[in-house]
Amino acid sequence: QVQLVESGGGLVQAGDSLRLSCAASGRTFSMYAMGWFRRAPGKERELVAVITSSGATTNYADSLKGRFTISRDNAKGTVYLQMNSLKPEDTAVYYCAADLYYPKLAGLKGDYWGQGTQVTVSS
Repeated sequence: QVQLVESGGGLVQAGDSLRLSCAASGRTFSMYAMGWFRRAPGKERELVAVITSSGATTNYADSLKGRFTISRDNAKGTVYLQMNSLKPEDTAVYYCAADLYYPKLAGLKGDYWGQGTQVTVSS
């Protein structure tokens, strides 16, 4: 069992940066691939970024490459999402998820999900 708690969301202006954190409980964090997803009002959930258990491989939504960076600290049991040059269309609830199987996260599925953190970008 893995429990995930996101933090770091908030209200920012266009062009600002934010770093989201997702803290995982349990001693097996380093075994899990991790992902960030988001759901904007009236839209379907979409993948933001995923990272393998070791952190060696990452994958991003094409539209976000170059602005967002996913990373992890296995010693701290935390995965991060650095978001730069934020735009109003980045406004969404951001969720982190964990799964032992990396391709599941890339397919927008995962065994464990956090409760989400709201990011609002004003123009």
